[in-house]
Amino acid sequence: MEGAMFYWISWFFWVYLTFLLNKKNPYRLKLSVIILILIFLSNFQFMVGIFEIQAGGLFILITSFIFISQEKRGAIIYYFICSLIVLIAYVTFHLFEIFDPIWIIIKKEWMMGIVFGYLAILLQKTLKGRLLIVICGTMQGEFLHAYILNKIPFPYKIGAFEYLDVCALIAALLVGWSLLENAGAILQSHFHFFEKGKQKTS
Repeated sequence: MEGAMFYWISWFFWVYLTFLLNKKNPYRLKLSVIILILIFLSNFQFMVGIFEIQAGGLFILITSFIFISQEKRGAIIYYFICSLIVLIAYVTFHLFEIFDPIWIIIKKEWMMGIVFGYLAILLQKTLKGRLLIVICGTMQGEFLHAYILNKIPFPYKIGAFEYLDVCALIAALLVGWSLLENAGAILQSHFHFFEKGKQKTS
C-alpha cells in the first residue's frame, strides 16, 4: 500500500520529537510542526497547468528552501551543487527504471533509499545537510521527471505517496546512520576516558 511507509515513519518521528527528545533542542518544535503539516497535506493535490502536484511534496520542498536560505552564501552554493547532483541521479534512476527495469534487483523503494542515502552521506557531513539536499534534489527531480514523461506522453503525479515513501525511508536511514556515527564518537570518548584513568592509576 503506497503511503504506509511514509505514515509509519512520520508518526514515529513525530512521537519521538514530541515526547522523547530534549525540550531544549532548538529544532524540536519546528520539526514536529513540519511533520504534522506534511501528514495533513499528504492527501491533497492540485493542478498547475498539465501537472498534478501533491501538496505534501511541495510543502517539504519550500520548507527546505527556507532552511537553506538561512545559511551563509558559500553554504547555499554548496547546497545547490549537492542538490543538483541528487537531482540528476534521481532522474537518471527513474529513466533507467523505464527503459531497462531488469537492473532493479531489490524492491525499488529500498534500492532508492540505500542509493540516495549513501549519496547524501558522501556529499554532506551533517544530518541537517543530508536531509536538505535529499529533499531538494529528489523533489526537484520529481518536477524534471514529470516534464520528461509529459513528452511521451505519460501521466505522472509529482510528490505522490510513492515519492513520500522513498523520502521517508531515506530520512530514516540517514537518521539511523547519524545515530551510529554519534554512538561511535561516544564510545571513543569513553574509551579515551578509561585509558586516562588507567594511566593515572599506573
